[in-house]
Amino acid sequence: MSGSGTAAQQHLGGTKPFAGFEWMIAGRYLRARRKEGFISVIAGFSFLGIALGVATLIIVMAVMNGFRNELMGKILGVNGHVIVQPVDSPLTDFTGLASRVEEVDGVRSAIPLVEGQALASSPYQSTGVLVRGISSGDLQRLNIVSGNIREGTLENYDDGGGVVIGRRLAQNLGLRTGDTLTLVSPRGAVTPMGTTPRIKGYPVKAVFEVGMSEYDSSMVFLPFAEAQAYFNQGDSASSIEIYLDDPDSVGRLRPVIMEVLGRPALLTDWRQRNATFFSALEVERNVMFLILTLIVLVAALNIISGLIMLVKDKGPDIAILRTMGATRGTIMRVFLITGAAIGTLGTLTGLVLGTIVCLNVEEIRQFISSLTQTELFSPELYFLSRLPADMEPREVMAVVLMSLVLSFLATLYPSWRAARLDPVEALRYE
Repeated sequence: MSGSGTAAQQHLGGTKPFAGFEWMIAGRYLRARRKEGFISVIAGFSFLGIALGVATLIIVMAVMNGFRNELMGKILGVNGHVIVQPVDSPLTDFTGLASRVEEVDGVRSAIPLVEGQALASSPYQSTGVLVRGISSGDLQRLNIVSGNIREGTLENYDDGGGVVIGRRLAQNLGLRTGDTLTLVSPRGAVTPMGTTPRIKGYPVKAVFEVGMSEYDSSMVFLPFAEAQAYFNQGDSASSIEIYLDDPDSVGRLRPVIMEVLGRPALLTDWRQRNATFFSALEVERNVMFLILTLIVLVAALNIISGLIMLVKDKGPDIAILRTMGATRGTIMRVFLITGAAIGTLGTLTGLVLGTIVCLNVEEIRQFISSLTQTELFSPELYFLSRLPADMEPREVMAVVLMSLVLSFLATLYPSWRAARLDPVEALRYE
């Protein structure tokens, strides 16, 4: 007996760190017996908490990224990245200015516009709209509109004197292609009795849908020459909207564009016009990350409580292992493996669950909406017609690493406590 005990002591004392012996004991501790059911329940809740926390973090961050990217893509797709407006004289030389700007390296297109507000009405309804006068060729280059025509066609757009309207506007006014849209503008003819409103009807040539309710419900495109006459612009344009190959290069290209213009002008870029909106999105995104991280932190604290109870329950086992020659490092690593396994499995499960939900988030939304007969993602409130999700690999890795680090840190104190447990005191737990 003494010889076998000495051999066991030499064997346990000489094991390498994280040897198979330590993994075997940790695996047995994870498979709790019936009398240790309460500890198993705590471990299960820790596992579920970490899995749900990681999945929720991945889903929320992906949806917020998708929301931001979709909005940014549609806002910058319809509106120019840089807008040139006149300061001291009308933009009568808009054709030459647009041609010179388009020669700048990094500029995709420069589109002259005539812009004004009007009241759009039909026999059924009326609403305020933003009217944009644009030529047929420039409208074709505006891919987010020309590539999303749902009814009608852009053929003979300049010659027919018709309008192109958003799908939601057409639905609100009860119009289809071929119907007449009446525009009412306060900037009409000047008479001795004062300025009279200008009222004119235009046939609907086409209906577009960009997927953003703000544009689909309030934007009307009118032929450039017709818009000049309608808004009393003469031979001038209201502004020139410049589209860049890379919207983030606006800071570098802005002084170059100003130099190419060669005339006093007011330049505003997309960052200035949408600074408050995108800043609010960024703040909300960061706050949501911090709040949801607390879910993972609470689950990690459950690992601490579960391991402490496991250490107390396994006190006699620890004493036997110590008397057989197991070092304090061996005991500490056994409980490290036990706690880390819960955190790692929970993190990986949350990663898989979050990825599955992100890949099918729109289908899930539609299913829940049809099941509950409610609108979970109102386009009028959230601007978009579908729920987007865009997983960024760096953010997903950050969530996974954060969860793993919190899980591993949660195992340190219970493992250290188990390693410091005196064999004689441990036997008292029996």
